[in-house]
Amino acid sequence: MGGSVLERESELAELAVAAREAQAGQGSIVLIEGEAGIGKSVLVNAIRSALPAEGRLLLGWCDDLATPRVLGPLRDLREQVGRALADALDAGDRGRVGEALRSELDWPGHATVLVVEDVHWADEATLDVLRYLVRRMESLPAVLVLTYRDEIGSDHPLRPLLGLASRAARVRRLRPARLSRDAVRRLCSSSSMDPEAVYAMTSGNPFLVAEVVASGDPNEVPPSIAAAASARLSTLDDTTRGAVEVLSVVPSAVERWLVDAVVPGGLSTLGPAEERGVLHVSPTRVSFRHELTRRAVVDSLSAARRVACNQAVLAALLAQRESRGVDVSRIVHHAAEVGDEAAIAEYGPVAQREAVAAGSHREAVAHGRLVLAHRSAFPPSELVEILERHAVECYTVGLGEQAMVAQRDAVALRRALGDPVALGVALRWLSRIAWWAGDRDVAESSGAEAVEVLGAAGHDPGLGLALSNQSQLLVLAGRCAEALEVGERAVAMARALGDAGLLSHALNNVGLAAWGLGRADGRARLEESLRVALDAGETEHACRAYTNITWQLIGELQLDEASRLLEEAIELADDAEFVGFLRYLHVAVGIVHLARGAWDEAEREAAWGLDASPHTRTPALYVIGRTRARRGDPAGDPLIEEAFVTAARLREANRVGPAAAVLLEAAWLRGTPSALAAAAERVRPWYDEVFRHAIRPVAAEVGYWLRLAGHDVPMVEADHPYAHLAAGRWRQAAAAWARAGCPFEQSLALAASDSADDVVAAVSLVDTIGATPLGRILRERLRRLGVARVPRGPTTSTRENPAGLTNRQVEVLRLLAAGLTNAEIAARLVLSVRTVDTHVAAILDKLDASTRRDAARRAAELGLLTPASG
Repeated sequence: MGGSVLERESELAELAVAAREAQAGQGSIVLIEGEAGIGKSVLVNAIRSALPAEGRLLLGWCDDLATPRVLGPLRDLREQVGRALADALDAGDRGRVGEALRSELDWPGHATVLVVEDVHWADEATLDVLRYLVRRMESLPAVLVLTYRDEIGSDHPLRPLLGLASRAARVRRLRPARLSRDAVRRLCSSSSMDPEAVYAMTSGNPFLVAEVVASGDPNEVPPSIAAAASARLSTLDDTTRGAVEVLSVVPSAVERWLVDAVVPGGLSTLGPAEERGVLHVSPTRVSFRHELTRRAVVDSLSAARRVACNQAVLAALLAQRESRGVDVSRIVHHAAEVGDEAAIAEYGPVAQREAVAAGSHREAVAHGRLVLAHRSAFPPSELVEILERHAVECYTVGLGEQAMVAQRDAVALRRALGDPVALGVALRWLSRIAWWAGDRDVAESSGAEAVEVLGAAGHDPGLGLALSNQSQLLVLAGRCAEALEVGERAVAMARALGDAGLLSHALNNVGLAAWGLGRADGRARLEESLRVALDAGETEHACRAYTNITWQLIGELQLDEASRLLEEAIELADDAEFVGFLRYLHVAVGIVHLARGAWDEAEREAAWGLDASPHTRTPALYVIGRTRARRGDPAGDPLIEEAFVTAARLREANRVGPAAAVLLEAAWLRGTPSALAAAAERVRPWYDEVFRHAIRPVAAEVGYWLRLAGHDVPMVEADHPYAHLAAGRWRQAAAAWARAGCPFEQSLALAASDSADDVVAAVSLVDTIGATPLGRILRERLRRLGVARVPRGPTTSTRENPAGLTNRQVEVLRLLAAGLTNAEIAARLVLSVRTVDTHVAAILDKLDASTRRDAARRAAELGLLTPASG
């Protein structure tokens, strides 16, 4: 039926333009998004008609496998591309694959359209290659088309790739629409079915419409897609229906050789299914007309029949494993479906190793989980390696508890196997994983044992890393002098061994410790750690270096530089799929936004850490909790409470300190002395630890709030605004926070002034950022100063305009639309340039605009520019 291509002229025209641009050497990206059955694949199939005569179409598919094929959609291109890409795919090196794919598309004068279908099912290696390609599409004579479902969540692995693609110079977003009532009416014109009933049943989803109409029974309209598929299958003879059932358990297009192996009679048997619109048959492959049909068939099978179908496919794959180069992940998928422990034992570890080598960390975790469900099939010497790989991969993607369980089991096996070096290395990994999972006791005990075991074994590379691990634990606890002493030994060993990974790791710890002690060489050593890691391709160590540098910079209010480095770090962690570090880095971005008074952005970035390990979840909680407290939203209270309790359990001053400061500030913002007093009583027992071991900005902040609550605590000697404020030097504090672009803290300092003008300036700042509780406190301060006409608070607000902008943001938008620069807007509204930068970023985000011109156009459409901006 042709219903699914109705009303697609505009999308096809967009694709034709993209193809013509590619012919002229101007590459672009097309994102086709929509629900299952909306017509994404139909649109892709119509691309051929939009191609210039010299053009070519390359198609690859992502499959809904339990563990996706590594580089699966790119392997589908093997028969259509040159030898270089085929060889790179055989090697499984995603770096080589990316370079070879770029070269394959660089065919001047011949537009190539590369389509990756259902990219929401892509493995991580494929996503990494696509990220590489997206950054280079502008200069290639090609179009990259990605199709995906619109129901993917905010934490889906595809999201970063879509974000990157959205920023490309030439990008088109196509969202195939549901069919109109008129289109459904035309589709039903040759049948006796009621078009309105069909439309009501399907909501215009093209696939569902086609299925319902194709069932052909006007008296018994199938109530669901499963029933529609069943109606079609019921018209097939037993042989054809059996063949369709076997093919349905293959979650991808089925190659011709596999069809011949599992379907008696081969393609000729499938003719009736093709005629009924169940299958699409070509000389080289067979696929279901739609994925929903395949799933409906699979769901209709009895358990016994499903096992039998998978068994037939598995036998064919195993028979052709060598000659056809069958992906191991496909074998493992079908072996799992039939419970073939022997096949899982033979091929599961291979699939796990392949995924690890390709950097497909999530797939490696999935393979490891499956293999370990059959651990009795492996001898201890093989099982321990599977466990160790699984632990490291779980750690990499941020699954701390699972990593901990696997590594504990690995250590127990290593003890029994009697290899001291392997045991020491395993203990070191257990220490790191335990810290990440929030178990400091295990981290310290296993770390100490690793040093003892590796020292006794005389294994210098392992001992060096174990010493560096101890230094890391010490510096994370704020015991900087001890961390330096142990870390310097590791640095010396690394230099003697010429081990770049160890050197970066050790320099990271001693640099952080030196910076924490205020030594001039601290930052330089951290930066050396970063350079060494990047040069050596040690991504984890580079992520750690970026993290430690940026957090120190944030503490010192060097927010612009921290933001720049965080952008680099996030790109690195995202490319390498180091999910644990990626979440942590996003939380750091949230802290920067919080400091700048960009509440929505702070919450959005911090939310990355809510499902992470305790060390990442804790700052995520207090960033979101503090944001809400500053807005006057009581929903922040339980988050602040959890952050403090969790930080106390982690027993690290640099975790407890920030959570304590947020607890105290939130209590003060409630405006009742008793709330602050109660919070101070909870924090005071921790202050000695924070004072001695936390970084100076953190200690200064906690000390300030405790003094405000009436506790005579010592203050760190630091050139930090909170230290100035605690000493009564509010002007210095306000100036420092103004330079850094921290409007909330600047207002807090101005509130200490006895000048009404200073407090009025503070009121203006807090109204700009929507800090309602502080605004209330400042207005009360003005009344105590005897000000007769206290400025009114912001009007009900910001939700009165359709974009949800604050009144101040509307003012900024009107000036922006008038063509003023951020500096000119700042001068006009008497704001800092950084504050205007924050407003402009928020405006672009709320208006879903990529440029200032887009924002002005969108504002005009919404009627937000009515008062003339002069």
